[in-house]
Amino acid sequence: MELWRRRLAESVTAPEEIAEKFGMDPALLAPVVRRYPLRITRHYLGLIQGVGDPIWRQCVPDLQELEDDQQADPLDEERLSPVPGLIHRYPDRVVWLVSNECAVYCRFCMRKRRVGCPGQSADDRTVEDALRYIAETPQIRDVILSGGDPLLLDDDFLELILARLAAIPHVEMVRIGTRAPVTLPERITLRLCRMLRRYHPLYVNTHFNHPREITPEAAHACARLANAGIPLGNQTVLLRGVNDDPAVMALLMQRLLAIRVRPYYIHQMDLVRGTRHFRTTVDTGLSIMERLRGHTSGMAAPYYVIDAPGGKGKIPLLPDCASRRGDVWLLRNYCGEIIEYEDLAG
Repeated sequence: MELWRRRLAESVTAPEEIAEKFGMDPALLAPVVRRYPLRITRHYLGLIQGVGDPIWRQCVPDLQELEDDQQADPLDEERLSPVPGLIHRYPDRVVWLVSNECAVYCRFCMRKRRVGCPGQSADDRTVEDALRYIAETPQIRDVILSGGDPLLLDDDFLELILARLAAIPHVEMVRIGTRAPVTLPERITLRLCRMLRRYHPLYVNTHFNHPREITPEAAHACARLANAGIPLGNQTVLLRGVNDDPAVMALLMQRLLAIRVRPYYIHQMDLVRGTRHFRTTVDTGLSIMERLRGHTSGMAAPYYVIDAPGGKGKIPLLPDCASRRGDVWLLRNYCGEIIEYEDLAG
């Protein structure tokens, strides 16, 4: 058995083990685990410094998950699914849910309704249905492999998907969304990277939410991907009690750049059932973006976006930094100074 498979098999999946390790009542965890599965790799568990810290909040079940009456699928992914596992929201790209398994089941997951549930992973029939739809829809140029985590698939099955996509003339690029470098860095093997580099243009978006997740092991995993010529981006979710602090978010973005991962998105927490306790105000996100702008490299300032309910797509938000007076724009810089800029293009 490969090392990463052994490490995955050693993960914590029983609430009693968490309770014993941290001296808590398992009754606080068991009802949640009956509805939403528990899995924490030993690597990620080792990052917890104390009960309730930013790593704990992301992976340990909380009774608050059962006290939320929001929609299970607020982004209307089921309605936007022409064939099982495929989401076609934007004209030129699709999200393909090729796995329902993750190394760690994040408590804030946007797909809590399906991730970790049996019968949701891609099989031969659903793979063929998805590939047929993509091949018969020529406006699709970009395929995003998601889940669950696509990198929990075996190399051979993942390569089958990539090879079939590469044979479709109008598919110009493939993106893979994965949290494996954070939660199961052993998964990023040299064999995997050699396979992935055969299918450029290929992009990988990782998912770091806190600076403490950037461990030497995670940095090494990202280096292997980058050395295979794969551009790396990062999608962070704005989470109460995890990264809703400008200093924490700035440090995260700076450390990502240091390991060759480009910050891409900061997501406002989706209105998903079981995640209300993670939600911050939009003003919190805007204040973080204002702190990033001008106080650190522009490369460290991702888009701050809201994924609009009802499947309406991502909407970027910016701090209020411009107004207009005739042909003159009044621009506010990072120091708060108002700069007059005359628009001479007209």
